[in-house]
Amino acid sequence: MSDRETLPVELVCLDMAGTTVGDGGAVEEAFVEAIDAAGVGDGPERDEMLRFVRDTMGTSKIEVFRSLFGDEGRARGANESFERAYRRAVASGRVAPLPGASEAIAALRSTGCKVALTTGFSVTTRDEILDELAWRDLVDLALCPEEAGRGRPYPDLVLAAVLRLGVGDVAAVAVVGDTAADLECGRRAGASVRAGVLTGADDAGRLAAAGATHVLRSVGELPELLAGPVLPGAEGLFATRWRAVQR
Repeated sequence: MSDRETLPVELVCLDMAGTTVGDGGAVEEAFVEAIDAAGVGDGPERDEMLRFVRDTMGTSKIEVFRSLFGDEGRARGANESFERAYRRAVASGRVAPLPGASEAIAALRSTGCKVALTTGFSVTTRDEILDELAWRDLVDLALCPEEAGRGRPYPDLVLAAVLRLGVGDVAAVAVVGDTAADLECGRRAGASVRAGVLTGADDAGRLAAAGATHVLRSVGELPELLAGPVLPGAEGLFATRWRAVQR
């Protein structure tokens, strides 16, 4: 096995909604409100738009609206409606850490591993979520598409985190998410570990088809996964550091 395949994990990139953050379906509700606000009435067009929204969960929200409407002004208006609707959900207390998420992040960082949150939300919405959950000090970095270049499934969010956090090799990255777009982003970025979780949008079959190296019930299982031999024949990616902090 090459040195590249046995590098310890230096960085874990975690998606937010559906992976580390639960919202009781507020993302889809916000999309519905935005589509309705754009003047799309009941009927086949609206149904097709909602199918597209479900199929592209995890991608940049503004890019979803650009695909739906094909007009920049209309797309931006719909995106603003979406962001307002989702921020109301945050303010109402509907958004909360998924079980085990905070503990998993703390466990990862206790080994010296860096943790970055990635999302398709805007900077404003991302920041409101971080403030509501008191997570600003829990992670090393949180990135949105507008800060990285392009959103998922492009590799920009992961690569921007690698650059900003000084990671030496993309093979030393684990990417974790609940959607095919999350895992495709990780694959394109060169992450060795791409773990899908079953707490959000996509099922195990779709996550596997998108390139998942592992499928977990939740992000709470991630520290244990990374402490074990996640690559065939390899010592756990940060097992030595993990055992040290458990003593």
